[in-house]
Amino acid sequence: MPDLLNVVILRATEWIGFAVSRQNRQVVYGFILGLSLSIASTSIAYKRRRKRLEASDISDLDSRPIELRSNEVISSGLTGLIGCGVFTVDPGNTPLVRINSLSNVLGVEILGKAEYLNPGGSVKDRVALRIVDDAERLGFLHPHTGSRIFEGTMGSTGISIATVARARHVFYLFPFPIIMPDDVAEDKIKALQVLGADVELVRPASIVDKKQFVNLARQRAAHFGESELGSHPHLLASSSSSVVVSTSPTASSSDSLQNDGDHLRPRGYFADQFENMSNYNAHFESTGPEIWRQTNGHVDAFVSGAGTIAGIGRYIKIMDENVVVALADPEGSGLYNKVSVKYGVLYNTKESEGTKRRHQVDTIVEGIGINRLTKNMALALPIIDDAYRVTDEEAVSMSRYLVQHDGLFLGSTSACNLLACVKLVKERQWKQGQVIVTILCDSGSRHYTKFWNDEYLARAGILNDSTIVENLLQQ
Repeated sequence: MPDLLNVVILRATEWIGFAVSRQNRQVVYGFILGLSLSIASTSIAYKRRRKRLEASDISDLDSRPIELRSNEVISSGLTGLIGCGVFTVDPGNTPLVRINSLSNVLGVEILGKAEYLNPGGSVKDRVALRIVDDAERLGFLHPHTGSRIFEGTMGSTGISIATVARARHVFYLFPFPIIMPDDVAEDKIKALQVLGADVELVRPASIVDKKQFVNLARQRAAHFGESELGSHPHLLASSSSSVVVSTSPTASSSDSLQNDGDHLRPRGYFADQFENMSNYNAHFESTGPEIWRQTNGHVDAFVSGAGTIAGIGRYIKIMDENVVVALADPEGSGLYNKVSVKYGVLYNTKESEGTKRRHQVDTIVEGIGINRLTKNMALALPIIDDAYRVTDEEAVSMSRYLVQHDGLFLGSTSACNLLACVKLVKERQWKQGQVIVTILCDSGSRHYTKFWNDEYLARAGILNDSTIVENLLQQ
């Protein structure tokens, strides 16, 4: 590089001697000096860079494999997509979505955990996967034995169980028996049928009725194999009095799950989402910790319906006892009165004789709300600080408001949760950026025939008025 510099200066000087007049030589000399300094500094920088590269060991750069971050690893089948870190190697968490329209108007941060992005389309995917995993771990179910899982459901849990089962299609016998009330959204029935479930629709009834859908699912599991063998199946002892595990009558008379050969026999397993502790554990061990990490521990309130409030609420309360845990309860459900300080009784006025449209929780909101105290809900009672009743009209209005202002097409339970968030903020007069987290349980795609059907709403006498939410926000 110095030799090249000398040549350039020499040639430039010769040219100047012939082509430039005496009065302009000083300008030209200045130009040459600046050019020389630029070339010299570039040369020095180049040499220093070469020395640094030579000092570092980069000989293996070309052969080094591409490294993926842990949350970019290809999932192990469909179940690897479900946002439950406790069950899979390291799947991605469902995101928290800021509800911009509500947050901006109220001066707070309302965040919804987008559980509808799970492969089965709802928050129930976590529960379904945990139920199946726990049943296998405890020896209630064994792969390749022709066993069946029975469940009574309003739709979402059944869809999630069928989804998980399909992902493990070589493990269990199809079709899966799913018992449902005959007035649920037709969209859910069709989804279950596509997944291969054997859907049995029954008249809505009280839990005290033997023909209520949950009770029928329990009975079907208890009598699994009876029709083929003509005798009573053998019931196995389980960790819960509500969880039913039956096997063939020819199995050992012992209640033990470890008898030689018994694990090879087909079994009927009643999942029982309402009483099964797998439901609670799924949210306590996965959803709750996810929310805490995603918010960096900055949560002022958690709002949810009966299905998820126990597991998530208890985890968040352990992390910070000052977080407000509030129940979102649809009309017709008795839980609002049960957890309310004013009443403390599991009852709703719509349960009065002659006032009901249906024979169970009297609401268009499907998936939350119940008129009995389940084991999972009982775990939530000590940690619930408040409860908010949401009418059908309010839930419908919120769903339409979110589509118009946020482009969010959500289901009835998601709308109910968000309406309760607004009521909590208004009641407590929060407007200093407090963080309220809730669950976006499912999308509106499962509610075309009822909740998102204006003709159905009109026939049911449910007002469809998006200004209800607008007026609430302006109060």
